[in-house]
Amino acid sequence: MPRTIKDQTVEQLGGRSSVLARQRREHVEMDRLMDQYRVLDDGPRREQVLKQVVQLVFSHAFAEETVLWPAVRRSVPDGEELTARVEEEHQQINDLVADIERLPPGDPEREDKVRRAFELIRQDIRDEEDLLLPRLQEAVDPPRLRGLGTAWEAVRQTAPTHPHPVVPRRPPGNALLGVPLSVYDRVRDALGLGSPAVVRKVLTGLAGVLVAALAAVAVRRKRH
Repeated sequence: MPRTIKDQTVEQLGGRSSVLARQRREHVEMDRLMDQYRVLDDGPRREQVLKQVVQLVFSHAFAEETVLWPAVRRSVPDGEELTARVEEEHQQINDLVADIERLPPGDPEREDKVRRAFELIRQDIRDEEDLLLPRLQEAVDPPRLRGLGTAWEAVRQTAPTHPHPVVPRRPPGNALLGVPLSVYDRVRDALGLGSPAVVRKVLTGLAGVLVAALAAVAVRRKRH
């Protein structure tokens, strides 16, 4: 039986740039943030920590689905079954967080969904570290793990950071939709806007300003 990656050294995982080491570091950070959310009393700080959890979880999962799980399906005999299991967990987390983002802070229903989402995230971590990633470790060598780590990190840096029900869980659909949705999410994050409806209004306003500016330039050119 392959050994969980939770207790292995960084060297055993293939080095710091290995996809296994990168995955584990982010899993540790997810756990830390979820624990912090649970003990905080301050409302605004709590919301900030929840936002960090969401951004980390969704960029992490998108990179898994785009880079890592296809490699598992190619390399591991029962990779299809293993990745289908975690993809289902990702979908459930996606649906719960989409509901959380529609509900106001302090709403009891929202808190229940946060609790359930955190339970699923922790279950997903265990399934990946105890079942799926050790099988990948058995199937590929350390240089390949480091190459996957580089590709995974590049995708993660430009991945969507919020739930999107329309995004498929597998390539090429997720990759095609990921680029525009990543821009949308990162504008939303940069402006500190929680509601997608507010972001749409802001983007529409910016588009209107841009169109007006282009029209003014066109008028000036005609006059000259």
